[in-house]
Amino acid sequence: MRVHAFRKELLKPAAQDFRFLLSRGYPRKSALLFVGNHFQLHQGERDLLYRGVFTRKQSTSRCAKIVQVKTIKGEKLIIDGHNVFITLESAIKRRPVLLADDNFVRDISRIFRRFRPTYHTKAAWALIEGLLSDYPPYHVTVLLDAPLPKSGELGVRIRQWMKCAKIKGDVTTATKPESSLLALDGIKASADSVIIDRSTRVFDLAGHIIRRRLHIKPMSIP
Repeated sequence: MRVHAFRKELLKPAAQDFRFLLSRGYPRKSALLFVGNHFQLHQGERDLLYRGVFTRKQSTSRCAKIVQVKTIKGEKLIIDGHNVFITLESAIKRRPVLLADDNFVRDISRIFRRFRPTYHTKAAWALIEGLLSDYPPYHVTVLLDAPLPKSGELGVRIRQWMKCAKIKGDVTTATKPESSLLALDGIKASADSVIIDRSTRVFDLAGHIIRRRLHIKPMSIP
């Protein structure tokens, strides 16, 4: 599939118009369709806006929920498995990742339903494991999206990795991972907008690793 370059000269005014419409209460998808068609944006540029542009009110609220890495030490940490793995793997593969308006780092590769565990997944876990070793939580729960292919197999692997690293915790799969994750008590490690909005404390696990450990600077909205 051909990858089109992002056109900053179009993205900047498009992002401004998109924020304006969102701040006036327009539905997100309808506003994006209008802006995307008006500026003749390609799919990648539309994805960039959809994943990265939010109202000032949304961004301020979400930023206030972000905890620093040292906060996870001694706490219960609930990891949104596929969300974190997909974002980290994109960075490892040097695919674009985005620092959104709300200060969370997100993947924009559109591979969610096509995700399959590979050797990159082990590399992503090694990065997670290193951080958890430096700031050991009291308990770690990794929650995976059951409908995605090989989720059970990935769960078995993560349990083995956690056991070898002596990380106290468990791995579970759920048909509705958002609801299951929100029902658990602890700091949520996710960049999923629904989870952020419905949680009180959130740690951008993938974003922290990408920026502080891989030293990759995510792209931002112009």
